[in-house]
Amino acid sequence: MAAAALVAGCAVGPDFVRPAAPDADRYTREPMATHTASTDVAAGQSQHFVASLDIPAQWWTLFRSRRLNALIERSLKANPTVEAAIAALRVAQENTRAQEGHFFPLVQANYTPMREQASQTLSPPLNSPVTLFNLYTAQVLVSYTFDVWGLNRRTVESLQALADSQKFQVEAAYLTLAANVAAAAIQEASLRGQIDATNRLIALNTQMLDIFRRQLASGYENRIDVAAQEAQLAQIQATLPPLRKALAQQRDLLAALAGRFPSEEPAEKFELADLHLPTDLPVTLPSKLVEHRPDVRAAEELLHAAGAQIGVATANMLPSFTVSAVGGYTATTMAGLISPANAFWTLAGSATQTLFDGGTLLHEKRAAEAAYDGAAAQYRFVVLAALQNVADTLRALKNDADALKATRAFERAAKVSLDLSRQQMETGYANILFLLNAQITYQNAVLARVQAQAARFADTAALFQALGGGWWNRVEPVTKPAEGGPLPVNLFAQ
Repeated sequence: MAAAALVAGCAVGPDFVRPAAPDADRYTREPMATHTASTDVAAGQSQHFVASLDIPAQWWTLFRSRRLNALIERSLKANPTVEAAIAALRVAQENTRAQEGHFFPLVQANYTPMREQASQTLSPPLNSPVTLFNLYTAQVLVSYTFDVWGLNRRTVESLQALADSQKFQVEAAYLTLAANVAAAAIQEASLRGQIDATNRLIALNTQMLDIFRRQLASGYENRIDVAAQEAQLAQIQATLPPLRKALAQQRDLLAALAGRFPSEEPAEKFELADLHLPTDLPVTLPSKLVEHRPDVRAAEELLHAAGAQIGVATANMLPSFTVSAVGGYTATTMAGLISPANAFWTLAGSATQTLFDGGTLLHEKRAAEAAYDGAAAQYRFVVLAALQNVADTLRALKNDADALKATRAFERAAKVSLDLSRQQMETGYANILFLLNAQITYQNAVLARVQAQAARFADTAALFQALGGGWWNRVEPVTKPAEGGPLPVNLFAQ
């Protein structure tokens, strides 16, 4: 036992070393531009990429929309996905604390009353010839297994790493929810913009149809041109129901993200005009990204847990040392139970080494090593995916700005063409086909411009998510204290 205590400071298995940061100083092969293009329309300002610019924990406030802020804050408090992740974190933390209890001796108390009839052909169990008797035993049992090879320490280390991984999964759930709400709100604003643009086009085409009908009544227009304009109006009107359906479904999505029923959709309604495009955007170095991305940190802790399991499997192959003690009192009457004459005790030590198990422990160790290799490969995959995610978003932001500039120029040119065609048609100097083509072109230009505006907002939110969302700047962790008591009868009660 003394020798076991002396070597109890060692722990077999590999000590975890954090993986090295990626050997990269940028996300794309070519140097990224320092800013994007700009144009004279809402959300058309140039965005600047600022190296090492920190991200606030509530990054969505950079869009300067009180409605968006309120909806995201409310969603973070009521969304079941975040609550489930927090509950899983509490499970992992309690499992770790439970395993830490094995660092201490196990102390148990036992009281056993019994009545016994002994056979008269055997020696009586008591120090008297009585064979029918009552026996009362009160005892304390103490046992302790020395953590000689670090079996328990490696087990605790693995469980703690799993808890840390779950903590980062909570942060990932928090970040994903905020980004999903922002994306859904931006999509709603985009759909409302497209619906408004379509309604304006319908009004414009209705006005033209009224002109054609008046000209037809006056004999200055033929029925074929009127029918063509009626078909054009009907075609534009047919684009409204799909947009309205998508908007209704987007509202249902926002209600679900906020932890509400579809019939309890949020009061907030979103328009592109209510959102402000952040102009200074952070660009974190790849070496810092692995510290800021919660999914990368979660994968790193899973690798840590897998490494600790190698130590657990190795320690299971080595001798275990246990000391145990039992002490108490035994008497035939309760009144005289606690008496020096009735005291007993036992002290024992044991050392156990598996000599043959058919290779079970060896293969368990090899399985742990294979699991570590798998966790290492998964970690590399998550890092590569994270860098790809940032690179894709940076490229998208640059192209979004170029697309908005191009669609804005397209819209201006299409509007000039439509105005001229309409004027010529009203004065009888143009063919109906020129007007119809100008209307279709202008309709496509307006919808493309609205979609390009929404894309800039959506990809800006995606960049904040890709860079980790600033969780490291949060004052309080996104966790809830354990709640005691029975489960509520109504799980949907607010």
